[in-house]
Amino acid sequence: MRDHSHYDYAVVRVVPRVEREEFVNVGVIVSCPDKNFLDAKIFIDEHRLRALDPTLDIAAIRAHTDSIRAICAGGEKAGPLGRLSQRERFHWMVAPRSTIIQTSPAHAGKCDDPEKLIEHLLQKMVLPQAVR
Repeated sequence: MRDHSHYDYAVVRVVPRVEREEFVNVGVIVSCPDKNFLDAKIFIDEHRLRALDPTLDIAAIRAHTDSIRAICAGGEKAGPLGRLSQRERFHWMVAPRSTIIQTSPAHAGKCDDPEKLIEHLLQKMVLPQAVR
C-alpha cells in the first residue's frame, strides 16, 4: 500500500504590469509537511516575460524568485522568515499580494513522492511545450 501524504501547492507568477492582470507562470511551490518537504522550482522564460513588458528587470525577478527558494530552505539565508516553521513559511509565500511576483491560490492533494510531484507540476504548469 502506498504512503499518501497531504500536500499543498501554488504556482508562482510574474505580473509585469499589475493593472493589466497579465502574468506568466514561472514556478511552483510545494509543501508536504508529512514528508518534511517545502521546495520551489523556478523556470524564467525571458522571451515570454518580455512579450508582456520589454522593459522588465529580469535580474530583479531572479532575485525575488531566488528568495522564494531560500525561504523554502529556511535558516539564516532566509532572514527572519527562515526562523518560521515550514508551514508558516509556505503560508507567508502564498499570501495574496498585488506586486510583480504573486502566487496562485493554494491547491491541495495527496501524493506519494513530493519530489516527483514538484517536477510534474513544473512541467504541467510552467514549462513551455518546446522545453518539455
